[in-house]
Amino acid sequence: MMINVDGKDLLKIDIHTHIMPEHMPRWAEKFGYGGFIHLDHHKPCCARMMQDDKFFREVMDNCWDPESRMKECKEHHVDVQVLSTIPVLFSYWAEPQDALDVSRFLNDHIAGIVDRYPKRFVGLGTVPMQAPELAIKEMERCVKDLGLAGIEIGSHINDWNLSDPALFPFFQAAEEFGASIFVHPWDMMGKDKMSRYWLPWLVGMPAETSLAICSMIFGGVFERLPNLRVAFAHGGGSFPATIGRIEHGFNVRPDLCAIDNNVNPKEYLGKFYLDSLVHDPRMLDYIVDLVGKDKVALGTDYPFPLGELEPGKLIEGMPWDTETKEKLLSGNALNWLGLSKQNFLNP
Repeated sequence: MMINVDGKDLLKIDIHTHIMPEHMPRWAEKFGYGGFIHLDHHKPCCARMMQDDKFFREVMDNCWDPESRMKECKEHHVDVQVLSTIPVLFSYWAEPQDALDVSRFLNDHIAGIVDRYPKRFVGLGTVPMQAPELAIKEMERCVKDLGLAGIEIGSHINDWNLSDPALFPFFQAAEEFGASIFVHPWDMMGKDKMSRYWLPWLVGMPAETSLAICSMIFGGVFERLPNLRVAFAHGGGSFPATIGRIEHGFNVRPDLCAIDNNVNPKEYLGKFYLDSLVHDPRMLDYIVDLVGKDKVALGTDYPFPLGELEPGKLIEGMPWDTETKEKLLSGNALNWLGLSKQNFLNP
């Protein structure tokens, strides 16, 4: 199913896709309080995501059915999808033990799909980040027992940014376990002021990703854990466009910016991965130049409408050499995941 680019068959791996179980427990009934998501299957191949009695989003069966996903992957020549949960399911706001139960349910579901289709899917788990000790234990189970490649986390954890000292042991354990970390925006800042025009998704999401990157840079996470493999969604959000301002702020107000790490933020360009979801060829060319052609990987936000609706089309249409396109379509994903191309080739 590999796509032919410039006369060469290239593997295509999408690192940014979301999935959920077809049937979600009524967690509110089990835990005694609300806020959790369940599905209302109101018609065939379609369901309403409901947060208690409040409508959140309508999804199609490609959001839970691996066979439906594989059919669409075939149409777009996508060989492998990296599966992660939908951020609204993180449940960081819940009681830690309850969030752990939710996480284990979601992780077992993803692991089951990967186990059934090991050449088509790679899995990322979710963990109760509001309780770092529980998060580390569940991450260890994900990696060592379930065979997942890593963990998806939010751009912040309730009132903690990713620089918070409480979270450092989690990142330290991720490096030790060799777990890939995928950072996705959620619970967007300023959403109460952005009730119209879909602004939380258009403005808040890019800002959230920049918040996450800056927090990990200024907080010294990358400095202290040089072997931690982290990828950020949505092309790094607003970070790439504002790195000049970020560096300038670091230089002119080190008393405010350099309090935990005195290394220039630009030194970390190329130390983390970005997905390719920028919707614009000039921006894609820019982020590849900014962080390096070894640090951008295909990501589409499948199966949601704000994603790249023809996976890989933007990369394939760029005026780059075949080697660069191969890196973005699969090579960089494999390096981030710590996997080999041979894992996905038919014998």
